[in-house]
Amino acid sequence: MAVNIILSEFYSSFPNSFTVFSSIVFVIASIIVAALYRHYKYFQRCNKIPGPPAQIPFVGSFTEFLIKPEEILPYFLKLYETWNKYPVSRLWVGPLAMFSVGGAEGAEVVLSSTKIIDKSREYNFIQPWLGTGLLTSTGSKWHQRRKMLTPTFHFKILEEFIRVFNEQSAVLIEKLDVTVNQQFDIFPFITRCTLDIICETAMGRQLNAQSESDSDYVQAVYKMTGITHRRQMQPLLQIEWLFRLLPIGAEQKRCLSILHGFTDQVVRERKIEYEQRMAQQHQKSDSQNMKDEFNSEKPRLAFLDLLIEASQDGKVLSDLDIREEVDTFMFEGHDTTAAAINFSLFLIGNYPEVQEKVNEELNRVFGDSDRPFTIADLNEVKYLECCIKEALRLYPSVPVIARELTEDTDICGYNLPGGATITVSPFLFHRDPRYFPDPESFKPERFFSENVQGRHPYAYIPFSAGPRNCIGQKFAMMEEKIILASVLRRFHVKALDKPEDIYLLSELILRPRDGIRLQLSPKTRPN
Repeated sequence: MAVNIILSEFYSSFPNSFTVFSSIVFVIASIIVAALYRHYKYFQRCNKIPGPPAQIPFVGSFTEFLIKPEEILPYFLKLYETWNKYPVSRLWVGPLAMFSVGGAEGAEVVLSSTKIIDKSREYNFIQPWLGTGLLTSTGSKWHQRRKMLTPTFHFKILEEFIRVFNEQSAVLIEKLDVTVNQQFDIFPFITRCTLDIICETAMGRQLNAQSESDSDYVQAVYKMTGITHRRQMQPLLQIEWLFRLLPIGAEQKRCLSILHGFTDQVVRERKIEYEQRMAQQHQKSDSQNMKDEFNSEKPRLAFLDLLIEASQDGKVLSDLDIREEVDTFMFEGHDTTAAAINFSLFLIGNYPEVQEKVNEELNRVFGDSDRPFTIADLNEVKYLECCIKEALRLYPSVPVIARELTEDTDICGYNLPGGATITVSPFLFHRDPRYFPDPESFKPERFFSENVQGRHPYAYIPFSAGPRNCIGQKFAMMEEKIILASVLRRFHVKALDKPEDIYLLSELILRPRDGIRLQLSPKTRPN
């Protein structure tokens, strides 16, 4: 009797269980169909924009993940030559469309916009180190930070850093002396020099990277930069939970502990020094202050000190906010300038006639003296400045600028979907023969004042342009001039590779796969 009751209840409930199961299957199927339909509409919409066809219908292409890193720039250069006749072109990267503007006119539309200011998702992988500082922040936070930080790059403040540039350049020359008449890669030497400069100017602390290249902090900078680049290029490492389980995730955690620990300690120390300095000033009478100001030298302030002054009691920036900006200075302020200096030396070493003109200019300004570079010399080395600008044309430190569209946006007559990535590539634009005839040749005279007139303002954008242009470009140009002048006053430079023979890696920063091989020989001083 009991068994019959149980069986009866089971059979009577079966239709209900089947109905529930069918409903679940129907809901899941509906979600899948709706997602496929949305992607189909997205695919159709994006395919209206000119670009190479998708290799897999309605899905896209995965071939971009299969090419070698050194093949990426040649691949995009070939695409650009084919599709730059259109103001906007489309490329499928897997199932996602990536859009590129086709010239200076399109670059102006994107970079001058006050709405298209969000960095693309590729920048997410640097956020564990930099947080959401000036490089990666957006919206009101970015506007507030930009307004606050702009005065710290005033020319009068930058003048204070001339001594640091000269001192660290002298250390560089000392290190390069041991390489004379040898074949060597100069890239690490320049990178360590720019690390020392940015650490002292940003934090007010001497890192001694040129003398202690195996220090924990220096190695953590190199490793963290490498981890970021790997995550950008390898889709599996972009899956956060998987990345954290892998050894590379543990390595990032160790590096961040070193990097953030160093910055936090310096912030604490500089805040104590600031408070002591303020207390001493309050203890002195006005007359004593005037006497001290006349007789003594004011302490030189680092960028960190200026942030602390603007953020007393954490009213504007917390300690974490300050760390974000200092770490951003450290990251952006050494790699980009190092790349520009290295490629400048590489090109000058490939063009003897250019090097001869640089030598004539340096001899005119400095003669046979060993005196340090002064602020007045900055305007005297005009040809050297043209060499730097031409090197940045051919090898811009940031080869691609990528932004994310937060909403559907009309660009050059095309309606692009929100969430899409739009790219502007200085590496490609700088090779546009409309603005730079014979684009692969190194010709510093392109930047003589008479030759710049009439050129589209967005045809040359090594420091980006518009509201999110590089806040530190004056700092960078000063540093690059002084380091290059220091090297070229002491050595004759011979490049051991031709431009067509080097392999370039398009990462956050443009870098040569195999370094920059040079041979230095001492200069003979005029009698």
